[in-house]
Amino acid sequence: MGVEAAGPLDEYGIPVIPAPVDVSQRKRQAIIDAALVEFLREGYSAASMDAITNRSGVSKATIYKHFGNKERLFLAVVGGILPQTYARLECGAAGVADAPDLRTALVDLAVDWAHILLRPDIMSLRRLVIGEIDRFPQLGQLWYRVTFDMYNAPLISAFTTLNERGELATPDPALAVQQFVAATVGVPQLVHTFRADAGTTEDELRRIIGSGVDLVLARYAAKA
Repeated sequence: MGVEAAGPLDEYGIPVIPAPVDVSQRKRQAIIDAALVEFLREGYSAASMDAITNRSGVSKATIYKHFGNKERLFLAVVGGILPQTYARLECGAAGVADAPDLRTALVDLAVDWAHILLRPDIMSLRRLVIGEIDRFPQLGQLWYRVTFDMYNAPLISAFTTLNERGELATPDPALAVQQFVAATVGVPQLVHTFRADAGTTEDELRRIIGSGVDLVLARYAAKA
């Protein structure tokens, strides 16, 4: 489904909404906050512009003035929050290549990621994007790019360094990182995606992730 031409789009097809100032900025933030609550609760199709209007305290005319229509509002709100949500994931991977104990560093890194990825608000956002992926494929592309840049890319660099030193045998570091993510944080993330009531204790999380790290390290152990 295409976005009506009501303004510029970025490379993913997400509306570029110019940042207003002063009172307009406060109104815009109120709209974004109210819309996010409504979209997470109801999904795109069932979300009500009237409910967003009432919750934000901003007139419907002002909402349309800022965002154009419901479709652009959805893309702007969800597309805008994704980079903010994953920003903290940039930390940690850069030091893996020089860690005194690689296994411990990888376990700690994946546990830190899991603490963020399994947060209820992030899981709700993930379910929302998955549910609307056919209607808004640009959000899926953005999600992939953001998460790749935030945590895959730094770890690929670390695996490349470890391969060059002969400490790991990872001739395809990008594939090795994909397998690492799938075998560690991917396991509890999959469960929590489809079971909103799922609970994972810290001990269980470390057991799952530790097992995944061992699997990856065994596969990519340096050749003697």
